[in-house]
Amino acid sequence: MTQKFDRIVVVGGGSAGWMTAMALVTGLKGRVNVEVVESEEIGIVGVGEATFPSIRHYNQLVGIDETEFLRATNGTYKLGIRFCDWLEVGRDYFHTFGHFGNLFGSQTLWAQYRRMRLAEPLGLQCVPTVMAMQGRFALPSEQDQFKYAYHFDAVRYAAFLRQLAMQRGARHTQGRIVDVVRRADGGVAAVQLDDGRRVEGDIFVDCSGFRSLLLGGALQEPFVDFSHWLPVDGAWACPTERVGEELAPYTQATALEGGWAWRIPLQNRTGHGHVFASRFIDPERAREQLLARLDGKPVAEPRLLRFTTGHRQRFWVNNVIAIGLSSGFLEPLESTSIYLIQDGISRLMTMLTAGRPLDENDRALFNDGSVRRFARIRDFIILHYCLTRRRDSELWRHVATMELPETLAFRMELWRRYGVLHEYDEEGFDATSWLAIHAGMEHWPERDDPVFAEIPPERALQALQGRRNAIAASVARMPLHHQMLGQVLR
Repeated sequence: MTQKFDRIVVVGGGSAGWMTAMALVTGLKGRVNVEVVESEEIGIVGVGEATFPSIRHYNQLVGIDETEFLRATNGTYKLGIRFCDWLEVGRDYFHTFGHFGNLFGSQTLWAQYRRMRLAEPLGLQCVPTVMAMQGRFALPSEQDQFKYAYHFDAVRYAAFLRQLAMQRGARHTQGRIVDVVRRADGGVAAVQLDDGRRVEGDIFVDCSGFRSLLLGGALQEPFVDFSHWLPVDGAWACPTERVGEELAPYTQATALEGGWAWRIPLQNRTGHGHVFASRFIDPERAREQLLARLDGKPVAEPRLLRFTTGHRQRFWVNNVIAIGLSSGFLEPLESTSIYLIQDGISRLMTMLTAGRPLDENDRALFNDGSVRRFARIRDFIILHYCLTRRRDSELWRHVATMELPETLAFRMELWRRYGVLHEYDEEGFDATSWLAIHAGMEHWPERDDPVFAEIPPERALQALQGRRNAIAASVARMPLHHQMLGQVLR
C-alpha cells in the first residue's frame, strides 16, 4: 500500500510536536500542509532540559541561531555528565563529548595509560573532561576536537519553535481530542475535537507524550517492556532558584538508594529531579530524598512523573508515526529523550523528501532502525548500572546481578577478555563513550593485546604526560562557563 502525504497532522505540542513541525515546514518548504493540534489543558512533560550534541545539528538544519536560542530558552552549555556514587559511594567520573586519542593499534591511548599504571584518572587525557572539572567553557576549535550540547528549558524551547514554525507556515489548532476517526484500512482519517471540529490528514504524527493517543491508544500497538533491566518507573522534578554566580558546564547524576538524582543548571534556575524505582523505594521517600538534596529555594512544588521504560513494538503503523514519548521512553540518564525525537524526525524527513509515495518498505525500514536504536541506547544505559560495586540497597543488588541482554553481554565479554570496543549498527553512542563508562567504572580488560608492548614504556609515558600537560595548559586559558555565557549573550 502506497501513501500520499499532502496533509500532515502533528498530534501534540511540546518539544516533540514543535520540533517535528519545524522540520516539516522547513524541509518540505510549502509542499505539504502541516497542522499541529495541541491542547492547553493537557500540558507537556517539560523536564527534558539536558541534551545530546545532536541538538546543535538540528538547530542548524532548521536555521536557528545559537545565541538567539540560548536567550529564548535560558540555555547553558553542556560538556557531558558527571556521575557521582555509581561505582562506589564517594567516587565520581565524567562522560563528556570528547575523545581519548587512538582507540586501536599499538598507540591506543587507554591501553598505554593502563600499562603505565597511572594513578590519575583517564579523564585528564580528554579536553572537555578537564574543562568540566574546572567549570570552564570555550567553543571548540578544530584542534580541540570535542562536541558540546545544551541545558535548556524545554517548555520555553517548545514555545520558541512554535513561533518560528508558525512563521514558516505551520497551522496551530488548539483543542482537546475526544475521538479518533478511523479509515476502512485501519489507519486514521481524522481527529475529533471537543468543540466539534474535525481535523483530517494523510499522515498523523503522534507526539502526544506518554498517552500515545494514536499509536498506543487508537491503534493499540503493543509495548516492549524494558523494566527488567531498567526498573526505574517514576521521577520527582523540582526546579530551584539559581545559587551563586558560577554554572557547572555539565549535568550531574548522583546514584541514590533507589535510583538517582539529576542536577541541571540553567541561566535563571537549577533543575533537580529524582528518578526512582518504586519496586525498591517508596515514592514519598524518594520525594523526601530529593527535597533534602536541593541547593536552592524551590520555585515550584515537586511534580511526579510515572513511566515504563521500553517502546512500542512498531513506531510507524499504517499512516501513524510516533515520535517522542508516544513511541517509547528510556530513562534520562544519558539525556537521550530529545535525541530520540530528533532521530525519529530525521528518519521521517529522509523518506518524505525522497519525492515518491511511501510504501511498506519505508515503514519497515523506519521501524527496524528505530527498534535497534532503542536497543543500543538501552544497552549503554544498563552498562552504567551493571558495573556497580554497590550492594547497599535492593536496587543495586538487583542491577549488579541481573541477566543482561545478549547484545550487551556479548559486548562486555569482548571488552573484558580482549579489550575490543565492539560497535553495532544504529549506535546512539560511539566507542569513545563506551570507553568513558568502562574507565569510570574501573572495568578493564583482563589481558593486554601484545601489540601495546611495541611502544617503549618511556615513550608511552612521555606521550601521556605531554598530552595531559598540553590539555591542562589549554584549559587554564579558557573562561569560566558563566563568563563565556555572559560574553555570548551580551
